[in-house]
Amino acid sequence: MAAGQQLRSLRERLGITVREVEEASRRIADATGDDRYRMSNGWLVQLEKCDSPPNLHHLFVLCATYGVNVCELLRLYGINVEELPEYEAIANPQRTQLLSQTANSLDFAPPGTTEVSPQVAAKLPLRLPFERRIGQLSIRYAQLGKDEVTMCPVIRPGAIVVFDTSQTKVVTGRWLDDSQRPIYMVELRDRVTCAWCEWRNSNLLIVNYRSSSFQEFKPQDAEILGRVIAYYTPCVEIGAL
Repeated sequence: MAAGQQLRSLRERLGITVREVEEASRRIADATGDDRYRMSNGWLVQLEKCDSPPNLHHLFVLCATYGVNVCELLRLYGINVEELPEYEAIANPQRTQLLSQTANSLDFAPPGTTEVSPQVAAKLPLRLPFERRIGQLSIRYAQLGKDEVTMCPVIRPGAIVVFDTSQTKVVTGRWLDDSQRPIYMVELRDRVTCAWCEWRNSNLLIVNYRSSSFQEFKPQDAEILGRVIAYYTPCVEIGAL
């Protein structure tokens, strides 16, 4: 059934006439002082005869009048808001994405969940070895964005990283070589990063692998999500894949 027909069926199922929708839109326009909410009965009839979506103000009127969530009306026009996190990741490949694992797939985690994009899944040459089972609920995943170069070339942009959320204390000490130095997933105010960490005067240092330069953050601006315990990383720069 076409979107316009579905919109009409919804109205008729609720027992609301086009004239009542027009009157409801007038009341909303008067209450807000904004005539953009006004919707004539003729305009609604035309909307129900075609598949063109309503404008934002008329969408608001229809949701208020029909008592439905905006997501329900958007679905009539082929828009599934639950898929938004997936497309946020596709639209912003430069950002590191936290992943969570369900019984069947790896999902992008809060603020919503979605399956790993087909582009990512196609590049994985083997099944990730860490399964979410009882007793392993602290295991989480992340995919590094294309701008995530803090640990490059050890962990390159695009890598899938496995980390343990039960290990959030920054371990200090002398390391025989870089391979022994713990790596952490850290959530900052504007992004998630993967890096060596140190505490200095109560501030957290995010240490760059190549230059050993660092960024300094106050405790309220940075949270240790867990220690990296494994990773799958491309052996060449991601742009060359």
